[in-house]
Amino acid sequence: MDDQLCILTVHAHPDDEASKGAGTIAKYHAAGVHTVLVTCTGGEEGDILNPIMDTPEVREDIAGVRRRELDRAAEIIGYTEVVLLGYRDSGMPGSKANSDPRAFAAHPLGETVERLVAEIRRVRPQVVITYSDDQERYPHPDHIRVHEISVAAFDASGDARAFPAAGEPYQPLKMYYSVWSRARIVATHAKFLELGMESPFDESWLERPGDDDKITTSIDLTGFEDVRRLALLAHATQVDPTSKYWFGLPPEIMRTIHPQDDYILARSLVAADLPEDDLFAGVRLSASR
Repeated sequence: MDDQLCILTVHAHPDDEASKGAGTIAKYHAAGVHTVLVTCTGGEEGDILNPIMDTPEVREDIAGVRRRELDRAAEIIGYTEVVLLGYRDSGMPGSKANSDPRAFAAHPLGETVERLVAEIRRVRPQVVITYSDDQERYPHPDHIRVHEISVAAFDASGDARAFPAAGEPYQPLKMYYSVWSRARIVATHAKFLELGMESPFDESWLERPGDDDKITTSIDLTGFEDVRRLALLAHATQVDPTSKYWFGLPPEIMRTIHPQDDYILARSLVAADLPEDDLFAGVRLSASR
């Protein structure tokens, strides 16, 4: 067991690290945990949602712009390392980008798994965070592939027979799926109405089935509630600062709504006493023995 605790998160595109679990990473980084972000693609196919940034210059250098945005967001969040796997954004299902041979989803699964295995073996995280197996509500090929390679790499990293060129075997102990709870959406919608404001969440949002019954682990974000907002704003091309969805409520109000990040414990090789309030529950106990 390495002395330093380490979390490795796997994301599809620049800005995913800001919208999913940013406060969690900031909290653990502040506590001295080594935090590693793996971003699989450059996000070249992402729409420019901020009108101010929709210029010919930005469109011509969208990969470079998004990389700089990623670096700024990672700094705000507190990632110790940012690793780019270097694949191209696969675009939405049925788009022209799907057939680009550089696209993440177009590469052989084994190749992409090996790339992630190499990073896991290099940084030796006890905890890996990725996307869940349920991508029905947002079936982006890159998000689906992130789930696939994360699960495969979690198992292969500790297997000396798998990918021998990718480094010395190392087995992570826990894997989590990052989830956006329905309770957060409902509470945010209710606060808009309470304040007499128009909510961006219509009935289609409120009628969606949630994963709340699957949540095993919630991380208290006290003191880190603003990290997600600030990290999102760093992605100036992808996030409209006037978006009601992200920024419709004043920051001082948003801090009070569901101030926690939620996760599903998908795999654990240490004893898990659920529900948890620490991603390293069981890991810390094992390390102390």
